[in-house]
Amino acid sequence: MRANLLEVFGERDPERRREAIARTYTEDVEFVDPDEITTGREALDAKAQRLLDGAPGFIFSPAGRIYVNHDMGYLAWNLGPEGQPPVVRGVDTCFIRDGRIAKVYTILLED
Repeated sequence: MRANLLEVFGERDPERRREAIARTYTEDVEFVDPDEITTGREALDAKAQRLLDGAPGFIFSPAGRIYVNHDMGYLAWNLGPEGQPPVVRGVDTCFIRDGRIAKVYTILLED
């Protein structure tokens, strides 16, 4: 869960992000958010890059502990300038297959 948030969606170095993607996700990973469904590691990498490009100077941070129930994990997160209140808050729910994330659902939270 932390790798998904910090080593992939929070990683601005493309090479380190691709290495984390290979370790963390199945080849056919699906990333589902309100905008689209992205399938595969390359598409996930492109999605992470677009998100980071659209939020220069912003960082992701966990907003609580990780919860796990068998093959499902849950982590709330914040996105915003370091040391400032978050601009965006959300929740990732991940489903694991063979020790790797196979599906990610992202929900954006509104205040």
